[in-house]
Amino acid sequence: MRTEAGGARAPRGRRAGIWLAAGTVLVAGTGAVVALSAGSDTSTAADAPHVVHTSVNSLDLTGSSGERALAARSTKPFRMLAVSWQDPSVRLDGTVRVRTRSSATGKWSDWQALSAGDAQPDPAERDRSGVRGGTAPLWAGPSDGVQVKADGRTLPKGLTVDLVDPGKGGSTTPAMDPAAYAMPGDGEETPTDQPTGPETASTPEETPSDSPAETTPAPTDAATETPAESTPPPTPTAEPSQSTDAGTTTPASPSASPSTAPPTSASPTAPGYLPSLSAAYPSCASASAVPHTVPSPLPAQPPATKVPAPPFVTRAGWGADECARDTGYPDYGHTVKAVFVHHTDTTNTYSCADSPSIVRSLYALHLHQGWRDLGYNFLVDKCGTIFEGRFGGAAMPVIGAQTYGFNTDSMGIAAIGTYTDLSGGDSTASTIVGATPSQAMVTAISRIAAWKLGMSGVSPTGSSTLTEGAKDSSGFTFGKTYTMNAVSGHRNGFATDCPGNQLYAKLGTVRSYAAGPPAGVGVTSVDSASGAVRSGTGYVTGTAATVRWSTSTPAALLSGAEVLVDGTSVAKAAGTATSAAVTLSPGRHTVQVRATHVSGRTATSAAVTVTADTTRPTYPTAPSAQLGKGTVNTAAVPVTVTWKATDDNGLRSQAATSPTAKTLTAASTSWSTTAKSATATKFGLTATDLAGNTATASVTRTATLIQESSAKATGTWTKRSSSSYLGGYSAGSGTTNASLTWTFKGRSVAWIASRASSSGAVKIYLDGTYQSTVDLKSATTAYRQAMWTKTWSSAAQHTLKIVVVGTSGRPTVTTDGIAVLN
Repeated sequence: MRTEAGGARAPRGRRAGIWLAAGTVLVAGTGAVVALSAGSDTSTAADAPHVVHTSVNSLDLTGSSGERALAARSTKPFRMLAVSWQDPSVRLDGTVRVRTRSSATGKWSDWQALSAGDAQPDPAERDRSGVRGGTAPLWAGPSDGVQVKADGRTLPKGLTVDLVDPGKGGSTTPAMDPAAYAMPGDGEETPTDQPTGPETASTPEETPSDSPAETTPAPTDAATETPAESTPPPTPTAEPSQSTDAGTTTPASPSASPSTAPPTSASPTAPGYLPSLSAAYPSCASASAVPHTVPSPLPAQPPATKVPAPPFVTRAGWGADECARDTGYPDYGHTVKAVFVHHTDTTNTYSCADSPSIVRSLYALHLHQGWRDLGYNFLVDKCGTIFEGRFGGAAMPVIGAQTYGFNTDSMGIAAIGTYTDLSGGDSTASTIVGATPSQAMVTAISRIAAWKLGMSGVSPTGSSTLTEGAKDSSGFTFGKTYTMNAVSGHRNGFATDCPGNQLYAKLGTVRSYAAGPPAGVGVTSVDSASGAVRSGTGYVTGTAATVRWSTSTPAALLSGAEVLVDGTSVAKAAGTATSAAVTLSPGRHTVQVRATHVSGRTATSAAVTVTADTTRPTYPTAPSAQLGKGTVNTAAVPVTVTWKATDDNGLRSQAATSPTAKTLTAASTSWSTTAKSATATKFGLTATDLAGNTATASVTRTATLIQESSAKATGTWTKRSSSSYLGGYSAGSGTTNASLTWTFKGRSVAWIASRASSSGAVKIYLDGTYQSTVDLKSATTAYRQAMWTKTWSSAAQHTLKIVVVGTSGRPTVTTDGIAVLN
């Protein structure tokens, strides 16, 4: 068993062998001044980022050349594992299966097949002494036992299972969310080297730094050497088409003398800067002193771009042990011309809270396999959190170890998880079940691509040319130039199924999101204070309105939006906004929303028609009241109110307000209510139009009850007594042609009677003219029923006469009098 823990690693290559005093200022290839700082040895432990130490325990697999194994055994705690072997150029021709024991439950997992690892450094890094080949990693979670079986025709030599304990700690909180970046002297304040704790997010006014506590190591005579096979990238030159937006200045002349100004310290992970010397050469307890050397040639400053960097968790944030990687600066390309999207081939059932541990575990495995550093430039988890990968400056064209042969002038983004669907193109070597990439993950990948390609002036929907740098990459020819999509899958540059069919199918979406313009921009509603109201295909509001919209492009890729009224911008909002308040002049307007992508490209929605209505509804037919049918008592005489309300743009609603409140429909023209006898009653109404404007109307009437005893009688009538009758009494008759006649003054009248199964019928005469025959028969007994009504436009004197019909078998009728409305 071999155990590795974090320790300083001297650089394995030659760089520019020069000494720099603290504060030395260098001139980059574009002529831009780049400040590097050796820092100070006065930093305290509290100032330094929290380093999470990891360890790798390697256990040998034993057996024959075609079959090797590790028997089930207890181990030190670990969370991730991989199987590795001596020669990285040898491909695994066989099957590796593992199972692990949960330290929480003591139960063993099912057997899991591991596929061959496919992210690799280019030959200059891969072919160094001590570099190992390896399988894809497996995130097992907290474990304390392992068993391994490997079989094949000829297995690689030196097979070990490498168990990673990532330690505890690290943050998923991005350390920065800046809008744009510039080099010192570009009109921005120079950030300081003060470290930022991994749990602390900076405010927009601050530029965070995640460098370790900086101390200047004592120089030694130890020389550093460059691998013979490594060819440094050409000296960068300024791109002629580079943006000259505010915040950038003309670079200093390449022939300018080095500055002797006070030292300016650049944050090691703030986009736009090379890491400081002290960040590149951390002070480590077990490190032998090495000279502070800088990249040669010095890479150009990242070009200005309108696209802001996405927020990401820095290396310090996820707890990188900077003493574990190769000290010094990484190799740099000229610019990022292409983005390769990968998946880590690990399980998808992880918690996003474990993402820092997963990143540290991958870092530890890559270092254990002899790589200089973590291979990927960025990593993204399923919650959309972005993690900084290989050291060297997030905005810089750092050469990673991700797409063998095409690592120069490209960058690799690794999606944490497995995204295969095992259909055509996907390998079946791994038994990890693939997942569908989350929207948050796709959005985060798009943000990185937009930013990095934006600095290079490369459209994410376009293509770029890359030159194959490896002589043994299957399907590719060394030295040949290939045209690839600016956003490509790993499989486009190497013989692999990475990033899995499900993620590969999302690359078109990534390109569209990253390039812009915004897609799916549309007005979803225009609201007044009382909500959104449609009128035909348009909207009706008051002069104060809220415009709401949506886009299919995620808000994280939008820099802003504005509302256009009749083609003129009247309101602006942040990219995350989905609504804005506007003020409209009365009348008809067209309203649109124009969304702006982080690249500056815009898209405008289709226009919707909005009418700003300030006119109140009207009542062309004023309210009127008439007596209605139903049960009558002194506290509630049935009344029906009729009216007609209209509005040029339409009514939203109507309501009755007195004598009782009731919600009515917008189309209502009548309302059944009651009035108290002998009391003036106001019948009030309110109409509200689509814009929220209101109008009111009312009518006041008095209902009066006139007893049967007030009528002139002919024939035989019997006085009846009961509390069910109005006033306690009624009149009944079964005599044919017996009659009662009331004389009254009013504008509406109702005849009131009792009903039963034995009730007969009456004929009704008004002002001497026959009106109707009313049959009082009813299956159920009912008292005080308004059985017949008549209404006039104005009050006048009238007579109402009822005549008993003498219906065979049920001649009797009973009446309670009449009701009159004035």
